[in-house]
Amino acid sequence: MTLLTARLSLLLVVEHTLIIYLFLIFCFRFISRRQTSQLTFFELTAVMVLGSSVETAMVAGDTSLLAGLVSATVLFVCNRLLTDSLRRWRSVRRLLIGGPIILIHDGQILPTGLRRAGLTEAEVLAAIRERGFDDPKDLRYAVLEVDGSIGVIPMNRDVHRSKHSLRRTQSQQI
Repeated sequence: MTLLTARLSLLLVVEHTLIIYLFLIFCFRFISRRQTSQLTFFELTAVMVLGSSVETAMVAGDTSLLAGLVSATVLFVCNRLLTDSLRRWRSVRRLLIGGPIILIHDGQILPTGLRRAGLTEAEVLAAIRERGFDDPKDLRYAVLEVDGSIGVIPMNRDVHRSKHSLRRTQSQQI
């Protein structure tokens, strides 16, 4: 490989990398409006797979750029369709995302809730201490939300229940 061929090959890598980068920025801007801290695990999975799908397009030969762009497009479209399905159909949302899990009810830690959430009592106690509560008895509810945060409702706050979920009023997120 001559020096000129090597330089042209590296310039091709630079060109492909810039094209992929701009394409991904465009897709993220117009397909998903969430901040990174608010990514669902579906979107996080898509981001991880994107890295693998476009890697070859950035560093390999001429035909790989189109393949990388097509692969990334398919991932973005699939993610958008899944997001729309989750928004539209509650049964799909429940199946794939689940619902909130009550960890503490009227000051009592619920062992079944801990098992379902895969948490220990010590982890829940540490989480409520971070929010300024020393004792579970001070809480009407502690709920593991679908986004992974733990919401707490003190005993002195009202709770509004609906058929499908526990609604918090002036609750505090951990």
